[in-house]
Amino acid sequence: MAFSDPHYPKIVLSFTYRGFRLDLDQSDHDGLPIFSVWANHDQGCAVAVPGVVSRSEAIYKAKQWVDQRLRS
Repeated sequence: MAFSDPHYPKIVLSFTYRGFRLDLDQSDHDGLPIFSVWANHDQGCAVAVPGVVSRSEAIYKAKQWVDQRLRS
């Protein structure tokens, strides 16, 4: 399967939270902004927030994701 139009991340904000570098990605879906957050740490990276419509919600959920990982 070949992708004719690959998605490249558009990182609009990066910050460190409790040892994780969180990268906020903004893209568009049907003309509406969609935000996702990548969590990067010393052992790899993961998508902490797959897609929400608000920048503040994405940041809030990403911090919750980190807090949950550090509790377990």
